[in-house]
Amino acid sequence: MANVKLYITPTSPYARVARIVVLEKGLADRVEVVEARTRSTGSPYYDINPSGRVPYLVREDGTGLEDSRLIATWLDNLDGSPTLTPALASADWQYGRLETYAQSLTDGLSVWVREMRRPENERSPTIIAHEKARANRLADFWGREISHPLMQGPLNLAQLYLLAGIDQLVHWGHGDLTEGRPQLAAWLARLHQRPSIRATAPGA
Repeated sequence: MANVKLYITPTSPYARVARIVVLEKGLADRVEVVEARTRSTGSPYYDINPSGRVPYLVREDGTGLEDSRLIATWLDNLDGSPTLTPALASADWQYGRLETYAQSLTDGLSVWVREMRRPENERSPTIIAHEKARANRLADFWGREISHPLMQGPLNLAQLYLLAGIDQLVHWGHGDLTEGRPQLAAWLARLHQRPSIRATAPGA
């Protein structure tokens, strides 16, 4: 029986990254994925994680971890053979540069999606316009940088953050950042063939 619990919500791109790591590393028998009830007054989940954020991982000893990269790194190392979290000491910190740009895109898209899910009279046109502009600048960046060997080689967290961000925008019907960016579209289509990506798709 699994003695590690991973708390998620089905549409969180950050929780999706952690879920993909569980599947890619073959940890389904060691990690129980639990759907958390968030943004709900009095949810019992708040007794488990006071911040109410996901993903959240409870280790065998009962200690909890919050932050998708920390959780993904811990899971990646659970079998003693990390493959998804390359050391940041590579030449010119190239991997760290790409991962932070990927997470920056997903952060902004999450703000945009949350704003659009508010009642129309509560939405901020300024925030929406700001995040749309940021998303398109970063999508142009990725249209160029997606050919980088670190984005075309073995799966890593930079790739997972970028995929999860782009997919969440499509899922909520707010556009596809790969349109007009053929290299980015081809990269995404290739990743969509992986079983772990299909199994964790929003709405799957």
